[in-house]
Amino acid sequence: MVTLTPFLPLGGGAFLGWTIGANNASNVFGTAVGARIISFRNAALICAISVFLGAALQGTEGIKTLSGITEQNISTAVLVSIAAALTGTLMTYFGLPISTSQAVVGAIFGIGLATDNIQYNGLLKVVACWIGTPIGSMIIACVAYKLIAVFLIRIPISILTRDKFLWAGLLICGAYGSYALGANNVANCTGMFSGLIPGINDRLLATLGGISISIGVLTYSRRVIMNIGKGIMRLDAFTALVSVASVSLTTHAFAIIGAPVSTSQGIVGAILGIGLLRGARHHIHFNVLRDIVLGWVLTPAISLIFAAAGYAIFF
Repeated sequence: MVTLTPFLPLGGGAFLGWTIGANNASNVFGTAVGARIISFRNAALICAISVFLGAALQGTEGIKTLSGITEQNISTAVLVSIAAALTGTLMTYFGLPISTSQAVVGAIFGIGLATDNIQYNGLLKVVACWIGTPIGSMIIACVAYKLIAVFLIRIPISILTRDKFLWAGLLICGAYGSYALGANNVANCTGMFSGLIPGINDRLLATLGGISISIGVLTYSRRVIMNIGKGIMRLDAFTALVSVASVSLTTHAFAIIGAPVSTSQGIVGAILGIGLLRGARHHIHFNVLRDIVLGWVLTPAISLIFAAAGYAIFF
């Protein structure tokens, strides 16, 4: 007889995975939806399937990194997941694409401060990747913009064929980016449980996390998708393809090295790189960008406070 008891502590991780899907996962399709290349419904479905595959097939490396920041027991792991999920849900309500990695690490850091047990080498690796994500995505976007533009200029094709190429590229890159997102961010919702639950290994943690992220994509991601797709800067099919390709490559690169990062940061960096390259600074909605950056700053702080307060109350 199969018992559900070992899976009960993962309820907090499932809540957090849902939050990741609602807030982060569909960022790879936000530009395509904003450019009206694909409907939200179809984008969410493709994204959810690809996220699950990425998490199940390639999500264990990030779990190893995240679980090494500080020692956890099952109770503190549940507290971390709930604190991060509450932070993500709060930001999602306001339509702000946050870094769930920041929320999780902020909560882990709060527990680490409370218990005086932090592995700073792992923490510094993750923080360095936070900084590198928007910068790397911006650089890749500038290079991709030039390369794709040269291709479209030199290849004699009709406008209709050009549009079909861009649309197909957006769908392919969106699916690839969703796969990379699942491989990278599944550690955020289940990594803290690594080695804590008998009979549940990292592969199973990645698979369960992928399911919860996919559910979040399907049920509550519309508001953040539309903020990314239209809020920062209006995109056409060409610039949407460049931005999605850039964030996909950036996220997958960090997944390979086992560093959970944010697609929100990656897509914002890519859009900014395109805007600056095109001399379209006056088309960038800096008030929206300001709110997004504010969300990035507040996220780890709020999550840290939730986790530290929870530890003080319950332990």
